[in-house]
Amino acid sequence: MRRYKITVVGAGNVGATTAQRLAERDYADIVLVDIIEGMPQGKALDLLEAGPIEGYDTYLIGANDYEPTKDSDIVIITSGVARKPGMSRDELLSTNAKIVEDVTRQVAAASPDAIIIVVSNPLDAMVHVAHKVSGFPANRVMGMAGVLDSARFRTFVAQELGVSIEDVHAFVLGGHGDQMVPLPRYATVAGIPITEILPKDTIDRIVQRTRDGGAEIVQLLKQGSAYYAPSSSIAEMVDAIVLDKKRVMPVAAYLNGEYGISGIFMGVLAVIGAGGVEKIWEINLTDEERSQLMASAEAVKKLIQAL
Repeated sequence: MRRYKITVVGAGNVGATTAQRLAERDYADIVLVDIIEGMPQGKALDLLEAGPIEGYDTYLIGANDYEPTKDSDIVIITSGVARKPGMSRDELLSTNAKIVEDVTRQVAAASPDAIIIVVSNPLDAMVHVAHKVSGFPANRVMGMAGVLDSARFRTFVAQELGVSIEDVHAFVLGGHGDQMVPLPRYATVAGIPITEILPKDTIDRIVQRTRDGGAEIVQLLKQGSAYYAPSSSIAEMVDAIVLDKKRVMPVAAYLNGEYGISGIFMGVLAVIGAGGVEKIWEINLTDEERSQLMASAEAVKKLIQAL
């Protein structure tokens, strides 16, 4: 058995691909949970049998209940209904809130000391549900969104300039939805702000494509939604926790006065390590950027009120 134990709830595309990425890192044993009988067991066995070829000793099991998840260090909640073409994240609210509530109640009982990473949409509201139901301290509950949105932002900048993605750094704040807040002023290529390299209309186009990033993939796939980039984003967050990296990354974290916002989970820059969300970095914003962030916060609050 590995030192760490990770539970992934939901064995669909996002959950199964996340389990694969984590298995290949070879630092934790993994439990894959789903309500569909045989599905998590089959995928876990398939991943287990890839070990001799890929060179990992990760032990994986699938389950339809939460007994095998007992004493997990990290629980990743991916379960819920996926978006369909034309459906907004907000329309998923009622259905997925019930699913996340049920899942959280069971994982919290089985693993009272775990760190929870929520991936289900609408993301910010689902993190709120998980925090409320689990009763965990806020530093041990977070949402995956900002890492994914930032990766999309970086991808589009690199494509536009024809440069390596390794030299592009950028991040996105705010809620994981239409009112997310990409910050071009802080986006750089080899340390140079893109505001000094690209014209405003091009930047505006990239920002809008970032906001529409998930919907663009949903529209192309016709059925289902993104899972390769989301699973990579989850794995990067797990790396930071398991390896205590103290990574500074955008995650949906609980705000208690930062940016003048309190009582909600929303995308902000935070230090992520073994303690979960160890510190929130409050950066300087222009009046326009702050206005956009406040508008995003209001959108998140409306979702929470609707719950």
